[in-house]
Amino acid sequence: MTNLLEIHQISHNFGTHDVLKELSLNVREGEFVTLIGPSGSGKSTLFNITGGLLKPSSGEVLLNGQSIIGQTGHVSYMPQTPSLMPWRTVLENVELGQEVQGHVNRERTMQLLKRCGFDDIKEAMPSTLSGGMRQRVSFIRALNSAGDLMLLDEPFSALDEVTRIDMQQWLKEILALEKRTVLMITHSIEEAIKLSDKIAVLEGKPATIKQIYDTSHMTSHEALRQELLELLRT
Repeated sequence: MTNLLEIHQISHNFGTHDVLKELSLNVREGEFVTLIGPSGSGKSTLFNITGGLLKPSSGEVLLNGQSIIGQTGHVSYMPQTPSLMPWRTVLENVELGQEVQGHVNRERTMQLLKRCGFDDIKEAMPSTLSGGMRQRVSFIRALNSAGDLMLLDEPFSALDEVTRIDMQQWLKEILALEKRTVLMITHSIEEAIKLSDKIAVLEGKPATIKQIYDTSHMTSHEALRQELLELLRT
């Protein structure tokens, strides 16, 4: 597999406060890569740089070999909370990303809703849905937007434990069908292990990547679970 996303030697500061230092990470096409680290370790800053919302102090971000520094619209994004428009139906919310980008494909949207099991509730309003269902709609909206790379920003953090486990399994099943490349932020070791092909651990202030673990071929995760826990404690 070729690299879809290449983050090269990214450093960033806010005034005199250094947040990231010479951080590098590659994400191959079709991979699910998770960033994990303590609060304040620069994960969200790196996401904002990758999404083009923030220009780094130095370094480069390439998507399909092209620089996307300071350019929005190249990735799809799923925030921590669903952020659905309450006056729009499920169908209309899922189409929102396409509308913003100026090209609505109703056939694609209908196929995606059916594939995700939402065909029967496409005309429902967000207020009638549970928290887990609203988060699913938010993910489908991101999936329906243009961009080869999906950024998931702690997508299950606001859900209860049972709903979160169900969402993780649902997400794995949908991504097995849709074959998208994902970069996710989480604080959950269990979530990172369950969903990821690779886990990148951030540490330090300013933050850099301490270790990258390839989990795609692991048959047992107990040793990894303990090692990640120790890294996050330091």
